[in-house]
Amino acid sequence: MAGMSPTMAFVDGRPRLRIRFRDIAARWGAVVALLALWWALSHSGMFTPFMLPTPERVATRMWDDALAGDLPLNVALTLYRALAGFVIAAVLGVLIGAAMSRGGIIGWFFDPIVSVGFPMPKIAFLPVIVLWLGFYDVSKISMVVFDAIFPVITGTMLGIKSVEKELIWSARSLGTGESEIWPRIVLPAAMPQMFTGLQVSLPIAMIVAVVAEMLMGGYGMGGAMVQASRMADSPGVFAGIVEIAVVGWFLVKGMASLRRRLLAWHPEADTPSGV
Repeated sequence: MAGMSPTMAFVDGRPRLRIRFRDIAARWGAVVALLALWWALSHSGMFTPFMLPTPERVATRMWDDALAGDLPLNVALTLYRALAGFVIAAVLGVLIGAAMSRGGIIGWFFDPIVSVGFPMPKIAFLPVIVLWLGFYDVSKISMVVFDAIFPVITGTMLGIKSVEKELIWSARSLGTGESEIWPRIVLPAAMPQMFTGLQVSLPIAMIVAVVAEMLMGGYGMGGAMVQASRMADSPGVFAGIVEIAVVGWFLVKGMASLRRRLLAWHPEADTPSGV
């Protein structure tokens, strides 16, 4: 910039570098501290290698599973079940939530179902789903849909209901037709809360997919952990925990990145976020 000396530019840039470093430290400091604590406790002699294997041993086990092809297979199957269930829940949840926001017979029918179903532990229906659909992918994906759909319904319904009436009135006064009100005015205005519902739903889909695999058996990250537990394979169990945490982190970050891109026009994009 004209008239600005290199010294001034350096001085002005230091706060930004300091803020950047502080953000990185805040995001990764807890993870580094947890890994350091794990390493210290596993080498302290307070726990046997069976109770708490070392991070090095767990990392070696993950590497061996990756080379053998078990790790990519299990991750792919779990992601397939979680994402397939999430997509179905997202589509149905948006449609049901949008219909409920308009009231009428659909709102009257679904409101008590959502009110009762949202807080209850849906995993209690797993035996019923197994009886109806068996132990294979259809039952696991159905369980994911059953759990993940409620946050999407609620987020969509609340988002549409929170759209300011003045915004709709202004659009109508400017000549916007009724057929264009929803796609051009209502849905874009409701998108932040709809995305909040989707962001809550995605981790639920991942969790339910893993739990369903644990309870039903078979391939997948949850099934691999249960199999390792039955074989008293402690590094295999801890490797599964790390793998699930890493995959879940990528899913959450991916959804947050998608939200920032699709809502770049929204005022919330101007607010600094640590997500």
